[in-house]
Amino acid sequence: MVVKDFSVTGESFELQYEKERDLWRTEPIPNNLDRYYASSDYISHTDAKRNLLEVLYAAVKRKNLRKKLQVIENQKVKGKALLDFGAGTGDFVKFAQLNGYDPIALEPNTLASEKAKQKGLSVFNTLEQIKDRSFNVITLWHVLEHLPDLDGDIASLLSVLEDDGLLVIAVPNYKSWDARHYKTYWAAYDVPRHLWHFSRNSIRSIFEKQHCHVIKEIPMHYDAFYVSLLSEKYKGNFLRMPTAFLKGLNSNLHALFTGEYSSMIYLIQKK
Repeated sequence: MVVKDFSVTGESFELQYEKERDLWRTEPIPNNLDRYYASSDYISHTDAKRNLLEVLYAAVKRKNLRKKLQVIENQKVKGKALLDFGAGTGDFVKFAQLNGYDPIALEPNTLASEKAKQKGLSVFNTLEQIKDRSFNVITLWHVLEHLPDLDGDIASLLSVLEDDGLLVIAVPNYKSWDARHYKTYWAAYDVPRHLWHFSRNSIRSIFEKQHCHVIKEIPMHYDAFYVSLLSEKYKGNFLRMPTAFLKGLNSNLHALFTGEYSSMIYLIQKK
């Protein structure tokens, strides 16, 4: 497939399929990825509420904070040391801190990390800075798809995870109904910021090779609606709000039978 960067540059990129891992990868990977994040419209790096889309994003983000923490607490992990890898502006880290965790944020983007620091959080820019620490929980909320050195970065994260710790990964699912419906307009391809495009099979395959196993999958129902809204925007649909609601609902209904939700949370532990 050839997919366009709708949100920042308008450039086009190819998606190449890897059969062995059942994933797509973005080609080519730009030498300077930073410029593809250098936009005030890149929503993960802003707390702005300038338009309806940003207001909706902020509202869903607040609601999801409780769900994300509940996912962790349901596993009864021993210890409260938490690393949020790719923490953005730090909202989840702040929420975890207020609920008794000892969290730190890791965020390489300067703009986002400054916003996180303004919330009184401990923020680091590279994993190298915290390689001597260990964590009971490591979370990557829609971050794994951004990592250029996929296998190497996973191995580095696992090296600072306690043996009985919990790794929490949330990523889009290219086998969802909304992905198949929107095809090259599917907003969760988000090239070239998203370098990898996962299925449930690919997550299991990748972590199996890292001597880990997926102990649970949890759907992210809101993502189908938000991704559909962005996809309708990219298609230029002026009636995108009601259309996106129906498409998101349809995706979630299909997933009740297929298990292929728009985005999934994977709970992973070392073997």
